[in-house]
Order: sequence, then C-alpha cells, then structure tokens
Amino acid sequence: MRNKLSLLTIILAAFTLSACQFLKPKDKTPETAKAPDINAEMVYPASLNAIRTPDGANALDLETPLRCNVNWETQQLILTLPINNSAFKLERLGTNDKLPRFEVTGFTFATMPAEKALYKLTKEAGIKLVAKDAPYASLSGDNLKGEFTDVVNMITDAAEIYYSYDAKNKIMTLQRKAELILYVPPSRPLILAFLDVLRGSGITNMTTNWADYSITFDADMELKNKITTLINYFESNPNLVAYDVSIFKIYPKDGCDVEWKNLLNAFHFGSITTAQTGVIGRILTTTNDISLESLRHFLGKNANVVSVSEGKFVVPNLWLSRFDVGKCGKMKCPESELSILAKASVEKDNYINTDVTLENTNGQITNFQVRNKLGENFMIIGLPNALFGEKTPKSETVIFMVPRLIRTLKTTETIKNKI
Repeated sequence: MRNKLSLLTIILAAFTLSACQFLKPKDKTPETAKAPDINAEMVYPASLNAIRTPDGANALDLETPLRCNVNWETQQLILTLPINNSAFKLERLGTNDKLPRFEVTGFTFATMPAEKALYKLTKEAGIKLVAKDAPYASLSGDNLKGEFTDVVNMITDAAEIYYSYDAKNKIMTLQRKAELILYVPPSRPLILAFLDVLRGSGITNMTTNWADYSITFDADMELKNKITTLINYFESNPNLVAYDVSIFKIYPKDGCDVEWKNLLNAFHFGSITTAQTGVIGRILTTTNDISLESLRHFLGKNANVVSVSEGKFVVPNLWLSRFDVGKCGKMKCPESELSILAKASVEKDNYINTDVTLENTNGQITNFQVRNKLGENFMIIGLPNALFGEKTPKSETVIFMVPRLIRTLKTTETIKNKI
C-alpha cells in the first residue's frame, strides 16, 4: 500500500511539473517577440459616443471678449483705424529645403497630369516624388528652359498645387493644401475681419494667436491667392463695415401671429424706411428711432422675448464675411447652427449695400439685398422657429443689425495699443 502511494505521489508531482513547464511562456528574443495586442488590453464603452469633450470645454473661445461684447448704448458709427501695412505677412509652415541647382533645357510634355510631368522632370534629377492627393490638373509644356526651381514653380503654379522638398532624403512631396500662417497688424477689428473672411471662404479649422496677432490655417492655392489679394488691398486705405448683431426669439402670449404692422403705430411715420420680402422672412430698414431696446420693449408687450446670441463681425469692402451665431450663444440652442454671411460695399455719401444670406447646416435659408445709409439699422423678421427644429407654433426668430464704418489709414508707426 505504501509503495502504491509513493508511486501515485511521484506521478502527480511529475504531472504538476509538466503542467508548470507547459504554462510557462517561452523566452522570446526582441527579433521574434510579438507586439502586445493593445486593443485586447483596453476596455471600450458600449458606445464611443458616450465619451466626448464636455460642452463646457468646447464652449471656450478666445474670441468671445471681442466678438460677443456689444455696447448698444454708445455705438461709434465711424472709426478711423491706423494700419501699418508692413506688419502683414503670409508665410508657409513646415520644412521646405531648396531644390538642387541645375539648368533645365528643352523640357517638353504633352497633356498629362502635373504629377506625371513632375515625375518625368525629377526622375532625371534623382529625386523621389510623392503625390499625396493626386491626380492634379492636366498640363502641357513645350521646350521649358531655366533653373530647375523655376521650372518646378511653373508647373506647380499652373496646376495650383504646393510642393515641399526634403534635401536629406531627396524626396519632393506634392499636395493641394499647405499650412499657412498670417500675421496682421495688432488691431482687434482687423484680425476679426480676417477671421470672418476666412470663415466666409469656408475655413473653419484655424488657430488664432492673440499674443502675436497671427492666424494659422490650411489653404489651397486659390485661397492663398485670395488672402494675398486682400493684404494688397489694404494698400489703398479701404473701408471696413462692422455689424453689431442681436438674435432673439419671440413667443406670442396669445398663440397668434406677431402683428408687425403695429410697429407703424408704435413709432413715428418714416421710422421704417423700406420693407423687402425674401424667400422666407422680411427685412426692414429703420432709423435710429427704432433701437434694439425700443424694439424689444414693443415686442415684450405681447410676447415673451428670449435672447439667443449677440456679437459683431467685420466685412472688408466688397468681401464676404461670416458670423456663426453659436459662437456667441448657447451651444445646444437650435439656432446655434445658424450663420449670417454678408458681403458689403460702401458708396458715396456713406451708403452701404449689404448682401445678407442666412444658412445652416442644411444649406441656405434665405437671402436679402439691402441698401441703407450710415446711421440706419435693419432687421430680419418672420423667420419661423420651425426652421431650426422648434415646434412652438407662431414663434419667430428676429435678427437686428447695426452697420458701422471703419476707415483705414496707413501709418509707418508701430501700433501698440491693439485698438
């Protein structure tokens, strides 16, 4: 019996030792070791949408003190703004080494995409070509001559693309967009104007540095040329048009339509100078007899008035600028997706022509062309809140705008007060 137990103990010990040897991982050299499966070690929530940046952090915007602060009581209708044009600077970021120097003679190609033409050119120079977002525009070239750099510039400019060169690895990279940085004179209205123009051009992802008054953004060649044109435009002392804007909602207490015709009795005849109808809504031009305060007081007698947003934006003469309502309002408000686009021109005797377009994420809502004299206001009425997904019947959104004029004046002095 004792011999049987001893034999059983030996068998169990051998089994245990064998199991330990089986479970022990084999040593792996760095060359053969397999990288750990990161996804297997992480625990994901049931929905990735459950984790996101809180709204409070998203609402932080360094433009807010300038953009969303309007003094409706003491508005300066004409402002003279000194500008030192030498402070303008548009530069490209990133590494871009100089191309090797040699002469190109008789380079010819017939109707081929720009990247293929450049491949043909750079292959002879022993340069590797990378086209990030090809194909590009098709071109033809006949007997091109000159410095290698000049020929490359001719082809890329014609195709409206950028190139960068890594001299160490002899690699040329082509792409439609590049990261640019724009320095402007240290003037708050001026940097707001450039920000609004960039947004009017469809650029939404940009970074503003308020210490050196610079804006960093990605741009294709067309936008770069447009910004260059705008910089050159300031050589002629242009006018800018600034708009103070207030957006609010009204909810009639009796559940009926707002009786806007009662404005004619509440204010002196001639206080409303024009009325135009758009696809949706109407735009009224008014004298200063109808101010934002008096308008809200009039509406408050028969409706609940709820503020949505207020702020300002700046339009260089004959340019298009954009004001996003959500930048100066609550993020979850239905109207936060509303944008006001304006293109302005200043005529003699301080008349201002404004092309106003309202749009949201679904596209254009309505459009107006209005002409008013400096000192007059205009307001857009009759915008049903149903446009923004609100189901309260008879409720409306009202937009009240006051145009102001900024006259620029060139100076050689350094602007220090950041006016």
